[in-house]
Amino acid sequence: MASTLDELIEALRCLPGVGPKSAQRMAYHLLQRDRKGAVRLQRSIDEAITRLKPCSRCNNFSEHEVCDRCASPTRDPSQLCILEMPADLAVMEQSHAYKGLYYVLMGRISPLDGIGPRELRLDKLLERATDGLVEEVILATNFTNEGEATAHYVGEMLRARGLRVSRIARGVPVGGELEHTDIGTLAQALLERRGL
Repeated sequence: MASTLDELIEALRCLPGVGPKSAQRMAYHLLQRDRKGAVRLQRSIDEAITRLKPCSRCNNFSEHEVCDRCASPTRDPSQLCILEMPADLAVMEQSHAYKGLYYVLMGRISPLDGIGPRELRLDKLLERATDGLVEEVILATNFTNEGEATAHYVGEMLRARGLRVSRIARGVPVGGELEHTDIGTLAQALLERRGL
């Protein structure tokens, strides 16, 4: 039978990138130095689990049926950006370069992990994208094998419904130097070059 401390350490290991040693350090820190922080963490997790649910429009976490972003009259409803995870949406918003609406897949197609179109509930995405308001779908999945497969599958599915589909560009980062850019990124930047 595991002790209470062992249970806490094991529970902390569910966090991404947290191994046994890190989980042990976190547990000891919370118990020895920051019991108030531990109580606050417990309350925050309880509140999040109880109050947050998927937005009926974008599938991102929300306290309401429709999140504030989807309900905003300042967003462009003719553009729908497809992302893998909520963290991707947060980064996209920080860029201040996109004013349309979003749909968060909450994952990506990954047959090795048993995740296919059904697990991602792409039927819900299809319903959202074909609501009569969306004119362009922007695929902003990651440039991993799984992200590319997801973009291809979703793109074909939406093109078949008559929607205009685009993919975010990739290439040399702003401020990047060619000598420090990996060969794959440089090759892709050359292939996807555009006129001035």
